[in-house]
Amino acid sequence: MNPRAESPLLPDGDFKIAPPYADAPELAVKPGVPRGTVREFVMESQESKIFPGLNGAFKRNVAVYVPEGYVAETPAPLLVVLDGASYKDVLPRVLDNMIHDLRVPPVVALFIDSAGDVKQRGLEYDSLSENYAVFVETEVLPRAARENRVTISKDPRARAALGGGPGGAAAFTMAWTRPDLFRRVLSYSGAFVAPPDGASHGAWDYHAGLIAAADAKPLHVWLAAGEKDDGGDADEKSMRNTVLANRRMAAALKAKTYRYRSLVAAGAAPADRKVVNQTLPEALQWLWQGFPTE
Repeated sequence: MNPRAESPLLPDGDFKIAPPYADAPELAVKPGVPRGTVREFVMESQESKIFPGLNGAFKRNVAVYVPEGYVAETPAPLLVVLDGASYKDVLPRVLDNMIHDLRVPPVVALFIDSAGDVKQRGLEYDSLSENYAVFVETEVLPRAARENRVTISKDPRARAALGGGPGGAAAFTMAWTRPDLFRRVLSYSGAFVAPPDGASHGAWDYHAGLIAAADAKPLHVWLAAGEKDDGGDADEKSMRNTVLANRRMAAALKAKTYRYRSLVAAGAAPADRKVVNQTLPEALQWLWQGFPTE
């Protein structure tokens, strides 16, 4: 019997959670649950035509999780994880347990680290262009698939992106600019605010007008924000209040009848690890609702 079929569907909409926060049971290694493999490689920036290095060459770490039992040449769903090192120690255990319980499909997870240089990271994450999605699709994914002998589904409904802070906004940008490649988004404390350099309004523009002005896209968007997120005391004119920005994102998505689920975590810091560890399984289950798990 499919355990997921026995569980009630998680509803869309706006919710609030409060401490004490505790690790979800899915974070533990459980006896009898097959464990996937994680393999790593390094990308030299000069290999990239899209991000060759704004201030010189750099190295980028990439890790690939492949679920146990993956059958060669079978198109696998994909989860791209931005700032991958922040999730690499936890997410594979969660996926092992949830794939085993048929609560999420047998996804391949691609953990991509951002550049160490602040300006390079800003170039990759703060832009509202398709560049990062194209970088993943044309430069990272082919090597990851080849070296791990996996085939990734071309169906955009089978592809998700996860990130926190600027990475959360960038995950949304991947789906917003290329819904032909990605349609599921999971964001923790997404920086839907103006970049620190003030050169543009950045991701603030999404809830300030871009979402309202465009036809609704076939995206599923999960948002979480902490009450103590960056800029929580800043006024609206600053365009730097992450708490307000996430609230406005939820409202903008709701107004256009998107599939979305928004959480506000009381007393929580930006991308609070305790909140992530409690809610990540729920977020993944909601994100993949309606998608075949076998």
